[in-house]
Amino acid sequence: MPKRPLHATPSTVSSLSETLGAPLPDEVTPLLGNRTPRQFMRRYWQKKPLLIRQAIPGLAAPLSRDDLFELADLDDVESRLITHFRNTWNLEHGPFAPDELPSVKKREWTLLVQGVNLHDDRAHALMNRFRFIPDARLDDLMISYATDGGGVGPHFDSYDVFLLQVHGKRCWRIGAQRDLSLKAGLPLKVLQHFEPEEEWVLEPGDMLYLPPHIAHDGIAEGECMTCSIGFRAPSTHELTAQFLYHLAERVGDTQSAKSDTRYRDPAQEPAEHPAALPTLLVERVGAILANIDWNEKDVAAFLGSYLSKPKSNVVFDPPDRPLNEQKFVERAKKTGLKLDKKTILLYDARSYFVNGEQSALSAKAKKWLPELADSRVLKAKRFVTLTDDSAMTSLFHEWYRAGWIQTDPSA
Repeated sequence: MPKRPLHATPSTVSSLSETLGAPLPDEVTPLLGNRTPRQFMRRYWQKKPLLIRQAIPGLAAPLSRDDLFELADLDDVESRLITHFRNTWNLEHGPFAPDELPSVKKREWTLLVQGVNLHDDRAHALMNRFRFIPDARLDDLMISYATDGGGVGPHFDSYDVFLLQVHGKRCWRIGAQRDLSLKAGLPLKVLQHFEPEEEWVLEPGDMLYLPPHIAHDGIAEGECMTCSIGFRAPSTHELTAQFLYHLAERVGDTQSAKSDTRYRDPAQEPAEHPAALPTLLVERVGAILANIDWNEKDVAAFLGSYLSKPKSNVVFDPPDRPLNEQKFVERAKKTGLKLDKKTILLYDARSYFVNGEQSALSAKAKKWLPELADSRVLKAKRFVTLTDDSAMTSLFHEWYRAGWIQTDPSA
């Protein structure tokens, strides 16, 4: 195909901007091949792959090629360049200035840009279509740009992924193989023995869902773009380590309100072998650790804080000239509010969690925060009804000054 810039068509941008949420659990949707989300979750989610032709008919790339290259040049954007020149794999990490990328006329290279949804409204709206999966599991939207023959090699992911073609064509080969050993000495995780069982060519609007550990290999047929909607799947080691750290902080907070107790061993005998680990020490520390317990409330508090914490490269942009609270309230009465694209707001029956911070979900807060978290907007009429609650308006003003929430002219 001719090499030309990729452009997001006005009709596609309009369609994406109008779709702020996902289909309802029992709503039949082309996104899932004329299935409901409930049917998809029961039959396919983490069970088997699914090819969906024209999941989003008429779809074009949410960003142009040039826009994507500009994004890859930013310090707070994670990007990777993968080349397969002369049959040799190479991996570089961004940011990349435009002149640091290969020519678009050169074959077999790929640019991966993570978290595009955090920086572009169209990509954010596109990812929102997949919110029939809980936000606590939804990770980000990555865009893969590739020249003819480009790819990242046969590999597998440890998480679910929707591979949505948004420009050009890409040939996908997949297989449910058990041998997941990798080639040694490569900068990428490339399978040593790839055994494809099925093969399809995806065109714009087509989508392939893959559960974890399904081997796959995607090769660009001409210049193409693919959006990958990925999900968080922390390992047991990661969850255990982070939860124990959370418990340690909780115990520290509890003890800070009391007298800080330290290890004592008044019954310790004199040491005959000074370098030997004392049995009494092991027993007493074991008893201390055995007294640490947790319950479902502790687990929920940990998960809410942990899963709402932005990634380390996320930077919020506070307003240059923030309004005072009174002017902020007056504007929000007219425009409404919307969460910033980078803000993660979760909740349960007891608490809400915003960008890694936990707070009690008071009776008044229950009227507004779950609605804001689910829809990510508060329309102007809804905001007017809460203006008598000074605690809520002060909270939202605080978020506004931090760049977590915005007055929304389109609301």
